[in-house]
Amino acid sequence: MTSPDAGTALQRALCVNFVNFAGTVGVELASRPWASITFSGARHRLVLRIAGAGAAAAADAFLDGLEGREFALRGHILADIVVVREVREPGGVRLTLEALTVESG
Repeated sequence: MTSPDAGTALQRALCVNFVNFAGTVGVELASRPWASITFSGARHRLVLRIAGAGAAAAADAFLDGLEGREFALRGHILADIVVVREVREPGGVRLTLEALTVESG
């Protein structure tokens, strides 16, 4: 069975990237269980709303190398993460991400 905190751990790991950003970052998270023959985990959909001066630069820095970056998730491995939508407006950026975490033992 999937640990209920995989999505929360992923959300926290992603938000660490904005620790030096002076604006605001809001996150919506939806997770659902996922399993294959050999693995179990969860699929996650996250919407990050980055607002304030420097939002575009903060989003660019976050996105740079995102798919190859490793994140520490206790008891889980981030198997996949992709940006499925990116909306840039004056004063803010909205990123929609989809991710897959699997239990690590």
